Amino acid sequence: MHLTFYLTRIVEVLVIGIVVAYLTTPLSIKLAYKLDIIDKPRDDRRMHNRPIPRFGGMGIFLGSMVAMIIPASMNSMIRVAMLGGVLMYALGVADDIKDLKPMVKFSGQVVIATLMYALGIRIKFINLILAPATHDSKVLLYFGAGIAYLITVLWIVGITNAVNLMDGLDGLAAGTTAIMALSLAYVAYIHGIRLGMMPVCIAFCAVAAGCIGFLPYNFSPAKTFMGDGGALYLGYMIAILSVISPLKRATMVGAVIPMLVLAVPIFDTVFAMVRRLFRHESIMKADRGHLHHHLMAAGFGQRRSVLIIYGIVGIMGIVAVLISRALYKDAFFLFTIALLYLGIIIVPRQPKKSLRKIITQDPREAARQAERENLVWMLNTERERRRAAREAAGEDPNTHDDKILEELAKDAARRRYTVRLKKTDIDKAVQESAADKEKAEQDTASDTAKEAAAKAEKPGVTADDKEPGSRK
Repeated sequence: MHLTFYLTRIVEVLVIGIVVAYLTTPLSIKLAYKLDIIDKPRDDRRMHNRPIPRFGGMGIFLGSMVAMIIPASMNSMIRVAMLGGVLMYALGVADDIKDLKPMVKFSGQVVIATLMYALGIRIKFINLILAPATHDSKVLLYFGAGIAYLITVLWIVGITNAVNLMDGLDGLAAGTTAIMALSLAYVAYIHGIRLGMMPVCIAFCAVAAGCIGFLPYNFSPAKTFMGDGGALYLGYMIAILSVISPLKRATMVGAVIPMLVLAVPIFDTVFAMVRRLFRHESIMKADRGHLHHHLMAAGFGQRRSVLIIYGIVGIMGIVAVLISRALYKDAFFLFTIALLYLGIIIVPRQPKKSLRKIITQDPREAARQAERENLVWMLNTERERRRAAREAAGEDPNTHDDKILEELAKDAARRRYTVRLKKTDIDKAVQESAADKEKAEQDTASDTAKEAAAKAEKPGVTADDKEPGSRK
């Protein structure tokens, strides 16, 4: 078929997916209120402070599924993948409604991945030659049935949960999935018709379109969340389409390309598992140690944190594209930049901490410590500034202000929670302390005067009476 035919299909898929997702997401919000599928801020792990519907995954599901009818007519494996997508979405919706136990949800994912393996979607071999994906190669490493099953199930379940774990900030999972899907779609488009990748390219575009149509309702401040239904569905579709893609049959590098595109969620998931093992906790236990939690604790806010992760995921997408075209040096340079950014996010300010402490640290405590240090520095700087101003004016540099600011600094250093002060707060504290001191002095003077008056008015008391040994 002519390339123009596929370009037309890509445009159709993007338009259909975006429009359907955009129009059906408001319906999902109304349905969420009727079914009481609401995410309430029940613990400090959640970033929102008000109840928000979490059934928006319906818009993503419908948008991408309707658009995926086009590539499904070109490839039978895509139709099989769509069946698994329906089952994975249903599992996520059941979790949104009933709040399934982690082991039940994990077992359901394994069953769906096993079904996909049984229906022919499986990782059976890789190529051992590090050659461009467009070159033919015959040095293949075939897996036995058992190994192929384990690798296929591990890939599908692992990527599904990796994307699910990223759904922690407004617009994060939807935006990163759209970037990853478009990156994989472009890799498929580059190698085009020769490797039979155009249907997979169009299917990836359908997934991205569903995310893009949903984003206007999910970007901060979010009107709705995708819920586990949307997150599990997106993770599954990225994983399953990567397995279907014939690119992995070309070279070992081609097999690594999806891992590069998904490097950020994979890194976040592995980092979370290691962190929980070091803490002697269940690897399924939720916590606040993910990449987006570190960025939030650093004070970037939801929008900037999400955009930073978008940028890193985009860099890894470009790395995958470069490697698929055998531009390894360029890819290595960008890959190093991405790793540098990840290190900046994870590694704390104190360089003497051990690797174990870096992994297990609570980003909130690190942020509180940094704010305490900044506050102490600000208070000490303000104290020195006021002292210098008094010296320049020929006044006594040692005043009560110094003691007040010094006490504020000591109190800030002792506190376990975050203290925020502005210059106006410092001025107010100084004025209040000075007023309290003046009032105390007035009260003391008043009490002394009252005592003197009372003694003067007391009858029968003379100087002789106060002498030692005097008797009445």
